[in-house]
Amino acid sequence: MAPRANWKGFLRLSLVTCPVALYPATSDTEKVSFNQINRKTGHRIKYAKVDADTGEEVANEDIMKGYKVDTDTYIEVSKDELEDIALESTRTIEIDEFVPRTDIDSRYVIRPYYLVPDGKVGHDAFAVIRETIRTMNKVAIGRVVLTNREHIIALEPLDNGLMGTLLRYPYEVRSEKEYFDDIQDVKITKDMLDLAKHIVEQKSGSFEPEQFEDRYEQALIDLINQKRSGLGTTAKAAPKSGGNVINLMDALKRSLAGEKQSVPAAKSQDKAQAKGKKPKKRIEGQREMLLPISGGGKRAVKETVKEAPKKAAKPVARTASRAKKAG
Repeated sequence: MAPRANWKGFLRLSLVTCPVALYPATSDTEKVSFNQINRKTGHRIKYAKVDADTGEEVANEDIMKGYKVDTDTYIEVSKDELEDIALESTRTIEIDEFVPRTDIDSRYVIRPYYLVPDGKVGHDAFAVIRETIRTMNKVAIGRVVLTNREHIIALEPLDNGLMGTLLRYPYEVRSEKEYFDDIQDVKITKDMLDLAKHIVEQKSGSFEPEQFEDRYEQALIDLINQKRSGLGTTAKAAPKSGGNVINLMDALKRSLAGEKQSVPAAKSQDKAQAKGKKPKKRIEGQREMLLPISGGGKRAVKETVKEAPKKAAKPVARTASRAKKAG
């Protein structure tokens, strides 16, 4: 099922207007999530809204917003009062200016959205605005109101649609001077810098998000599968500390030597993949088991289990491979 739009309204560039819908570009629903439960009964914990002084539960219709002035004093603000100050731009993203992409400091970026035409009309106007932004090779800056708050939004072409990125206001970004002023001004020798550059060159590549795995998420899935299968869990040994670096130059040389040794192995793997050969991920005698995981959406976990020898007396050791969505 397609996600529901967070916002619907109009996109306007001067006199060109079209109806649009704003969808979240990211999601956390597939992550493993937990509920709080009572250890004694196994029942889920329920939270009630209660008066801090009387301890009595308060109905939703009796709850309003308040701005804290001091310890026991609040300025009450009603829903109607908030609606009265709602901005006129609530249903329109009006493009105010165009700026180079490099002008946007990454600290100001909040989250991405997808902006698409809403309905069957307005696709031509949407295309005109999209291609104008693409041709100018700039980012369009506008404003959008979400949950009663006005946000700055940066729009840029992405395939046939537009990607809108919410931006922070200046007062939301802390100055780096608060943190960087105490950093010592260290002089780096050319030899050290050259060694460090060689290490960077050995590690250089292109950014491929699919190469990264959320190892903690996978560990959670492994833990849940083990417990569902009735297997015991064992605590992992604490990782060994790398120790203090006594000589920076020696550390750089050892790092470079280690990187050079890893390059031939990486090239061999690339050649195998180029020939259509997949690296061997399982050994003989393993079997696969699918365990459905509930909570974060429909998904299934493929668990690879090494079959124990017939005369083995030790418990079977199991591990899980990466989670896959079901259906």
